Amino acid sequence: MSITILAIGLMVFIAHFLSLQFRKTNIPDVLVLMLLGILLGPVLGIVAPQDFGKIGSVIATIALVVILFESGTSLNLGVLGKSLATTGVLTLWCFFLTAIIVALLGIYLLDLSLLPASMLGITLGGTSSAVVIPMVEALRMSEKPATVLVLESALTDVLCIVGVFALLQVYTQGGVEPGKLVGGVLAALIFAAVIGVLGGIGWLLVLGKVRDFPNTISSTLAYVFIVYGVTEQLGFSGAIAALALGITLTNFEQFGLTRIQSLSNKTIVPLNEMDLVFYRESVFLLKTYFFVYLGISIHFGTAHLAFTAIAMTVLVFAMRTGLTRFVYRDPVYTLRDSAITSMMAPKGLAAAVLAGLPLQYGVAGGEAIRDTTYMVVLVSISLCALLVAVHPLPSVQKFYARALGKPLAQTEDR
Repeated sequence: MSITILAIGLMVFIAHFLSLQFRKTNIPDVLVLMLLGILLGPVLGIVAPQDFGKIGSVIATIALVVILFESGTSLNLGVLGKSLATTGVLTLWCFFLTAIIVALLGIYLLDLSLLPASMLGITLGGTSSAVVIPMVEALRMSEKPATVLVLESALTDVLCIVGVFALLQVYTQGGVEPGKLVGGVLAALIFAAVIGVLGGIGWLLVLGKVRDFPNTISSTLAYVFIVYGVTEQLGFSGAIAALALGITLTNFEQFGLTRIQSLSNKTIVPLNEMDLVFYRESVFLLKTYFFVYLGISIHFGTAHLAFTAIAMTVLVFAMRTGLTRFVYRDPVYTLRDSAITSMMAPKGLAAAVLAGLPLQYGVAGGEAIRDTTYMVVLVSISLCALLVAVHPLPSVQKFYARALGKPLAQTEDR
């Protein structure tokens, strides 16, 4: 037990050092943390996912919820409105093209039939909130493209989850109604957002009273967990609700909530700087655990699976670069922001969790789906980290200037 406690303490200090190195060298801390998990787990066998029991996946989910909520508190509603059209185009096109690329490679390289290959494609169709959001913040992107990437990572989690469960329904019941599927996706998004907004309004009205109690700095996070849990129990997306809740708490004036204050004679108490610092520190600690746990949980398959994962990742990143050139044609998007957007296609927790479902349901090729997904998670995060690290090099900037159709003079070192 003493060794475990010692390791936890050292891990936090290592994470602080890695965050500092990220700013100086552009080597993402999330990659090093995941490699540390791989070393402790699959390589040395010191720790296994089973050692954490249920608490492992629970804390990983908590990490995602807190990361989404904290990112919501940093989003500006005015920028959010201007980014929705771009977000929709980038999110939907990237999701479906990624799913198609992965499914086709699954058919030709893994000998999967159409249904299992489609499950693999949709599992890997999204981007990871837990990877994208911390990297976007550390890289200090412009507000509009940063907002696009945050929203994309949250929305694609919903698309992945709904899509995989729809295909599992096809496998177990022999079919699914397209109308119900589309309705389910829209309901998961819209109703979750409404719950998050209403939850945020309610919390703003009672936060002043809550502050009268001692030791309440963590009460807002506890409330976020309640909103997340209730939303999930209702069959909607708790992740979207957490994001919407965060947006509401820091954009209440743009929502017109000051009118509620005058009509109800109740004082709206906003989040203060201490609250925001606490949320950022919580994200840091949970992110540290999440990526080490993710590394421990990775399964290594055969060399053929590794080759397939590399091929999938490279083609998806190439596709995303072309798509970014099409979506970011407006001169307002600089070369740096466009290049970083094209790099942000890492896979994470949602893919890792969904990867094991086909095997549980007895789908043919379920083991290949699981092992390939884990490998793509590792390769995609590694490639994303590598591209971010080498992006400041002049030769790399010239490559992205040609690939994205942007003037080289737009490059900015922030």
